[in-house]
Order: sequence, then structure tokens, then C-alpha cells
Amino acid sequence: MRLPFFGVEEELLLVSATGHPLPRSKAVVAGVQDLDVELELTRAMVEINTPVCETSTELRAHLSDMRSKLADAAAAEGARLLAIAVPPHGQAAQSITRKPRYEELAGQWGLLAREQGVCGCHVHVDVTGKETAVRVSNHLRPWLPVLLALTTNSPIYLDQDTGFASWRWLMTTRWPCAGPPPYLESVEHYDALVAMHLAAGTLIDERMVYWDIRPSSHLPTVEVRVSDVPLTIDETVLLATLIRALVMTALDDGTKGPSLEPEVLRAAYWLAARDGMTGNGLDVRTAESLPMAEVVERLRQHVEPALQELDALDLVTDGIQRILTDGNGAVKQRKAFCAGGDVTDVTEITPAPKK
Repeated sequence: MRLPFFGVEEELLLVSATGHPLPRSKAVVAGVQDLDVELELTRAMVEINTPVCETSTELRAHLSDMRSKLADAAAAEGARLLAIAVPPHGQAAQSITRKPRYEELAGQWGLLAREQGVCGCHVHVDVTGKETAVRVSNHLRPWLPVLLALTTNSPIYLDQDTGFASWRWLMTTRWPCAGPPPYLESVEHYDALVAMHLAAGTLIDERMVYWDIRPSSHLPTVEVRVSDVPLTIDETVLLATLIRALVMTALDDGTKGPSLEPEVLRAAYWLAARDGMTGNGLDVRTAESLPMAEVVERLRQHVEPALQELDALDLVTDGIQRILTDGNGAVKQRKAFCAGGDVTDVTEITPAPKK
């Protein structure tokens, strides 16, 4: 059987030398015409879209090249490119990109849209159709909080420690169709929920379905959107490889996926967003409280056969151990902030992209 293709979208911040969001995205994007780079909702954000990939090695090469070239283009405009999920400095309201859709979002959702200068990482894995994407969504729901915990990278927001490892996730879930998706009985169930939102005016189009996993509205993929943008390329590759393995594991299961107690899933999300990898988490399937490292290990074991098929077991095992030993973005941001007491120390932790 052919292994599913996959690809990644990374949203990245542009900041000034003092760490303030810098609204220069249009000029920065114009400086990298050979890459698939897009404008985002606010003018201090850019999004890179990797080509379709067949291996984790290929994905890493694309991400390294794209981050490096985009960082150079940002520097040419007096900006620094940050792989951090919320602005650590500045003010909440950001300048909206002058595109009709974004201006409509700002017109209808006001400050909610203007404060949405947050950066996530979206992983696409190809599937055979929307029915398959819906079934895969059900299977991945128990593991979404674990993926969030692994990649938390937004504790410092506007010069303060928020008390959460992922403040971005708290911000994104304010939208009307965001956060964990419901258990979906069928494509018709999904379509009916989207139609309800459209009729009610809580969405302007299907692209506003901001659930943490969803059938893509424009690609033959299932899209996982739960993650903060990871601090490092290695963490992004780890995330994407785990998601690819989760999709493969779901495709091998003939059921519609496990039904979950919504309040257990909610609690698991909340713990992941607050504590990241440093506290306890929940195994959503059993409602068992465990150190998050043990919940992550259960995820690794769940997808181990798929990882072996992908020849990625060592990559994932080593990547998880690296996060447990060295910390992810949230841990490193807090260390920098506490050590120097200055938010500019936080902006210095983003690794320089490798040439």
C-alpha cells in the first residue's frame, strides 16, 4: 500500500529589533517569489507551505530551506523571523492584511480578528475522500491534546508570562467553530454542521471551520491544526511524522473511531495548554491522570507499527526524548524570560535557520 503523502503549513511572526510585531509581510513575501509563502490575517505574519512530501527527511529539507530564505527576506526588510506562536512584546491589536476576506473577518469579528496575530502549524495528510477524513478525525481526537502538549510554544504574551504553555490555543478557541471537533457520524453530519454555522452567520465560509482537525476545504487531505508553531524544525518534523503515523493507524482501523466523554477531552486540552510537557495529562480514552511524558509514550506505542513502516521509529523516539531532556519552545521561552527578566531575551531563542 502506498504511504500517504504529507505537508506542512507554518505561520511565523515578523518582529522589529525590539521585539514588536512588524507589519512588513507584503514586502517580505515579495522577496521570496520562488517559495510558496502567503500573507496571513495580520500584517506581522507570514505562512510557508511546503511541497507535498514522501519522507520526513524531505520535509526537514524543505522546512530548513524555506525558513532560511524567509529569514533572509525578513532581514532585508529590517525584520526578524520568529518561530513563536504569540507576540511576546507589543500590543494585542494588530494591523489587518488588506485582502477582502481578511477585511470581512475584521469587520464581522472586530477585536477578535485584530488580536489573532497568533502562529500555528497545520499538517496535511492525504486521504481518499471526505468520508475518510471524517473517520480519521474521530480516531485522532483522543490524541490532539498530546500533540498540543508536545509543541506548546506561547507562554509569553505582551511582556508577561500568561501561566499557560500555549496561550495561542486559548486565543484560537474563542472563534465560533474552533477547538476540538465533535464526534462526526458521517460526511452528512459534518456538512450539516457547517451548513448550520453558515446559515447562522457564525462562519463566512467553510475555510472558517477552525477545528483542531478537519477535512480540508480545498485539498484531498485531513488537516491537523492543533499545534503552536514549533520552535525548531526538528519539532515540526516530529509533529508531522506523528500525525502521519496516526492517520495511517486510523486508516488500518475499520471502525468510525472511539466516542469520547466531551468533558474528559476538554480537561485534557486544558491541562495540555496550561502545563505543556511539564505537568500531568489525561489519557482521554481511559480518563486516567498521568505525567504527560507517559501519555506521550502511549501515543508513541499506539503508532509504533506505522512508524516502523515509515522507517521513522528512531526519529520519533529520539525527538520525544530531546523534548523531555531539553524542553520545547514553552520551556525555553520561560527560561529565557526568567533568566533575563526582559522579553527581548525571549525573541533571541529562535534558532537561526540552517543554510
